[in-house]
Amino acid sequence: MPCPIRKSVGSKWLVYILRCRDGSLYTGITNNLPKRINAHAAGKASKYTRSRLPVAVVFQEAAGSKSAALRREAAIKQLSRRRKDQLLAESRRARVSRKRVQHQRAIGTKRPQSA
Repeated sequence: MPCPIRKSVGSKWLVYILRCRDGSLYTGITNNLPKRINAHAAGKASKYTRSRLPVAVVFQEAAGSKSAALRREAAIKQLSRRRKDQLLAESRRARVSRKRVQHQRAIGTKRPQSA
């Protein structure tokens, strides 16, 4: 399931991972994810993804600065494919857990109050 694109809060730099049509992963950084994804989709962002369209965002992580984003990108690129898949699974579980809590809170606020 693709990762929804979120605006970064409190940080303008993001590290992101795309899953390409052939199943390979592409890791990059940006300070404007929607614009960068559109560039990837148009085949203008990366030679690597240009021949592997379509792509889907499967991971994104806020970074405190451009240099922090570059360091995290380099660290992710050094991971084995197995470890990258684990990172994606952990991120997906955390996202599902956050959504579940938000849903429970929303339901809790809509309950009728007894007299």
